[in-house]
Amino acid sequence: MKRTFVWCTVALLSLLVAAQAKENKTGGGTEQAVAALEQKWIDAAMASNPELLAPLLADKFVNTDAQGKTIGRVETLTHIKVAKWQTNQISDVKVTVFGNTAIATGNWTGKGTDENGKPVDTHERWTDTWMKMSDGKWQCIASHSSTIKM
Repeated sequence: MKRTFVWCTVALLSLLVAAQAKENKTGGGTEQAVAALEQKWIDAAMASNPELLAPLLADKFVNTDAQGKTIGRVETLTHIKVAKWQTNQISDVKVTVFGNTAIATGNWTGKGTDENGKPVDTHERWTDTWMKMSDGKWQCIASHSSTIKM
């Protein structure tokens, strides 16, 4: 009886370790899901559509731009609506998951006009922090970008 119990326990622990290793290796799809949200953000900006972006940003979202200015969710959504982009794309997107938090990094290339109608032609490196909320949806809680000197 003890031997059966030990073998069952060993088998169960082996299955749990294997399942955890698989989740750690694949991220349970979280990395791909957060990367897809990053692309959705870019698509919303390209379309100047804040309604597409709004569900992705937490109520207390903080954005620090390449000039060091910080703005919140409402201002970010306003900027999305008025900026016009000819080029707006991300590349080299990498996502690392830490439980209910994910850090996404990548490069952004933008050409067009900003929220003030000022011409923009830039390359930036960005870091976004995402959190899995109590409803199970991922939202960005903070974003930071820095200009890449070319």
